[in-house]
Amino acid sequence: MRHSNLEIDERRTRKLLLGIFYFCAFTMASITAYALYVSVGEYLKTGRVVVGEVLVNTEFPVHGVSKLVTYLMIVSVVGWYCVTKLGGEKVRYLPKTVKLILQLVVLAIAVIALYEFIYNFIVWSSLITADAIKGIVKLDDINVPYPNPKTPWNLVFATKMSLAAFLISAHGFYIMSKPNGLRD
Repeated sequence: MRHSNLEIDERRTRKLLLGIFYFCAFTMASITAYALYVSVGEYLKTGRVVVGEVLVNTEFPVHGVSKLVTYLMIVSVVGWYCVTKLGGEKVRYLPKTVKLILQLVVLAIAVIALYEFIYNFIVWSSLITADAIKGIVKLDDINVPYPNPKTPWNLVFATKMSLAAFLISAHGFYIMSKPNGLRD
């Protein structure tokens, strides 16, 4: 039995997308496990933790390269893209009512994520400017006691992850809004 070049190409593409997705999933799980481990240790030692701070302060593979939060943002978006390329066609077969409800949920998530990204970015920029006027330069150590004053969030982490959430949800809305599901 001969397989056409199109079938062979589709199988290769699917294998590549699966490989990239599994790499992204493994990377996300590893980064999250590392962050939880370090954060729990910090909490047990000091009684306080800043959400996302460990990911902003950890540079990998060597000092001066890139921070774990950047890798987490990238693999989240790339992993999502692989998921939609692998299974996006299934959206076509959803009943219209279910599809509409999912679209509304994903649209709401996109709006919230966009608001959070803009909010975090403006607060981060304002605090950097206020510090710069005082002669202090600290870009990565700025946190905000929001939404819970007892558990502040690092603004680099919050900004990057809200951007990733916006990109993922906006892409999801786009995919679901196409008349025939996912098309190249």
